[in-house]
Amino acid sequence: MTEKDELQFDPIDWQQMRMMAKLTVGERMKAMAQSSAFGHALLRGAFQTRFPNRSLHEINMMMMRYIEWQEERKY
Repeated sequence: MTEKDELQFDPIDWQQMRMMAKLTVGERMKAMAQSSAFGHALLRGAFQTRFPNRSLHEINMMMMRYIEWQEERKY
């Protein structure tokens, strides 16, 4: 890899790491699910603002396409 292609990471948040280490596996999974739901709600809200005449089904399909597109872009 060249320098231009190297991955850039945010600094480690040690306080967050300590907080997460104190949680049980179930609590960590719950936090992950809540975080994911929050992100989806933000994305859904953005699409509903941009496309106010679309149905919830159409908005959800747009979200799924967007999420899939983002996953494909990572690599």
